[in-house]
Amino acid sequence: MNTIRRIVEFAKVKTFAFKCIAIGAALALVASACVIQLASTQLIGGRQTAQAATANRTLTVTLSAKRGRILDANGSVLAQSVERYTIVANPEAAQEFEPITCNDNTRDYCHEIDGKPVGATGAAAVGRLLAKVLDMNAMELGADLSGTGQYVILKKDVTPQVKRSIEALHLGGIVWGELSSERLYADGDLMGALLGGVNDNGDGVAGIEQVENKTLTGTDGHETYQRGNGGEEIPGTMTESVAAKNGDDVTLTIDRDVQWYVKKVLKEAESKYGAAWAIAVVQDVQSGEILALADSDEVQAGTDAAKMSPSRAVSETFEPGSVGKVISMSGYLQMGLHKMSDQLSVPDHITQEGQTYKDSFDHGTERWTLAGILQNSSNVGMIMAGENYPDEQRYEYLTKFGIGQPTGLNLPGESSGLLTNPSAWDLRTRNTILFGQGYTVNALQLNNVVATIANKGVKQQQSIIKSTTDANGKTTETKKGEATRVVDEKVASDMMNAMESVAEGYNKFVKVDGYRMAAKSGTAEVQGSDGTLSSIISDYSVVIPADNPRYAVTVVMKDPNGVFGGLTAGPVSAQICEFLMQKYEVPVSSPRKNAIPVTW
Repeated sequence: MNTIRRIVEFAKVKTFAFKCIAIGAALALVASACVIQLASTQLIGGRQTAQAATANRTLTVTLSAKRGRILDANGSVLAQSVERYTIVANPEAAQEFEPITCNDNTRDYCHEIDGKPVGATGAAAVGRLLAKVLDMNAMELGADLSGTGQYVILKKDVTPQVKRSIEALHLGGIVWGELSSERLYADGDLMGALLGGVNDNGDGVAGIEQVENKTLTGTDGHETYQRGNGGEEIPGTMTESVAAKNGDDVTLTIDRDVQWYVKKVLKEAESKYGAAWAIAVVQDVQSGEILALADSDEVQAGTDAAKMSPSRAVSETFEPGSVGKVISMSGYLQMGLHKMSDQLSVPDHITQEGQTYKDSFDHGTERWTLAGILQNSSNVGMIMAGENYPDEQRYEYLTKFGIGQPTGLNLPGESSGLLTNPSAWDLRTRNTILFGQGYTVNALQLNNVVATIANKGVKQQQSIIKSTTDANGKTTETKKGEATRVVDEKVASDMMNAMESVAEGYNKFVKVDGYRMAAKSGTAEVQGSDGTLSSIISDYSVVIPADNPRYAVTVVMKDPNGVFGGLTAGPVSAQICEFLMQKYEVPVSSPRKNAIPVTW
């Protein structure tokens, strides 16, 4: 019996030992597997794991380049980009947000609103914290933060102060600001459509912003570094840094003070004369630089209106009317067909080849010199004097003075006007061409006609971009096109003499005390909204001072009460001229001598 019992007990011990050995072997196998896996992770996959962790923390941030400024001739800022931020958030992180209660130990990183607990968790809590800073509705913010994904834009174009206020909310890793910029224009509608605007990407799409977009646009940089859980840069982890290169500044020839005054005068004139619109150009005679280019339209720079519509001052074309007589008469003199003192007997109407032409007023046969024909703006006298003036030369001198040609300013929306080839002229057009009808111009072209006469017969390339300045302060003057001689100096001098007599004829309405002026007025019928010749263009071009030409000014108005250019556009140009004389402290004129007789 004892033997049987010992055998049973031995069998149990043997079974238990076997189980222990089996369990030990299994544990040894598991341990070996763990050791192998650990060795694999550390020795084989460790580098890959570390690289993956580093890559997950590494961030490349774009450093936005600032768009260059647009300045006036004196350095006043007309357009500039300012630092702004786009506030973005991680919705997934927001939904897991748990506000930290404020106490003495957590004061530096806790969350509260006006000294009180947030009163919510998740996206709703983040929305409540942001609402006051962003001036937005807390519930709307909460809804934006309740979506899927890790990126949502909450608000654009916030100031650096707002960004700093958000950083003080201790929402790192949930809400942050991305650097952007906003284009600001200093003077509203002062140069609205002329400056134009930029699109959402910061590219110039209209006006000078478009013309100089390549110059104004900078090159973005970037930084690559590792970030912590709160989105902050981990010190010492910067691996790459390329600085942004800001765009160049562009300086215009426009004088802001002159532009402001001209704009003011045009708006007042539009109201006073009931005109549909008014345009003015102020140009430096000797350099061709445009000091003011304005219209009465009220278009804010940077708005959709400024981006969609070009400046009226460059896009509007019209028949110049009698100002065009300056071109034809210059051609008569240059070709030797006449001298300014030539004597003609001029009736108030004339018929040629079945076409009848009349002057703007009834008169008997007048004994006028060529200077008198210009002073009295006689259409009949111009036709009589142009009897031996071939069509080819009529066309040639129009083109030499810039009619039908681009101004070279390359402003968006600029129209070169319309000048057809002589082969397309009918019997009437070949004569109306002589007194400013049958072709169209823009205000810049017309102003350069009288500026060329004032510049001793030399036509300057007009300019509106004075220089560019890079981020290092290096200024480069803009290259100008070559000047071209249109008529001889003697011809220009005689034309100035006759134009001064024209100005004296308007002295009761158009004058600047102490200064001599040389001018020509114009009035032309143009097509109205009804498709007929029911509208009027009134213009006046003037050079001041006549004895020492400095500035050429042209004012154009559509449908003013008073009609005639000398009675409407003329007084407006005188206001501008008076301002110029005072601003630039131009010496008064010497008395006039040797005026060419206007009658005989």
